[in-house]
Amino acid sequence: MNVRHDNTRQHILDTGHRIIAGKGFSSVGLTELLNAAGVPKGSFYHYFESKEQFGQALLQDYFDRYLASIDELQAAEAGRASGRERLLRYWQRWRESQRADCSEQKCLVVKLSAEVSDLSDAMRITLRDGTDQVVGRIAALVEAGVADGSLPALAPRPTAQMLYQLWLGASLLGKLHRDGSALDNAMQVTEQMLSR
Repeated sequence: MNVRHDNTRQHILDTGHRIIAGKGFSSVGLTELLNAAGVPKGSFYHYFESKEQFGQALLQDYFDRYLASIDELQAAEAGRASGRERLLRYWQRWRESQRADCSEQKCLVVKLSAEVSDLSDAMRITLRDGTDQVVGRIAALVEAGVADGSLPALAPRPTAQMLYQLWLGASLLGKLHRDGSALDNAMQVTEQMLSR
């Protein structure tokens, strides 16, 4: 069944995200992706030269949306919540999203980092640059918390990097153990670290 989509490229990316978040990049074939999207092969090659270019576009689209959601969350709370409160809310949201079933997880960083880093340099660079931007957003929250007095005198960038690494590791352990204990532990460590 071939359904017309207003934005076919975005529809292919959205379909790919849903499938690849559950199964990984290498295990999803082009035929499976196109059948799920309901688009012909020509449409795929009109937008993407290869599966690798599709993967890179998928990751870029993921980061664009993820960073926009962080910005929206922070803008909505600016002036109403301290830097510490906004930072803790970010981690609480992360914990809730990563507690989902592995097939329901939406974090492509957690799902694909190890898999594609050796597979595709273009995808690795997209992941690297995207995660650097996420760490930058977290560092801005740490800086805001230090400035408003809700956080102790922490170095923003190193603190953000360490927290991001903690939470990525906790997310991976959560997938391995299929429970939320590593995420709960990450939350406890984060709260202690951010205490005055």
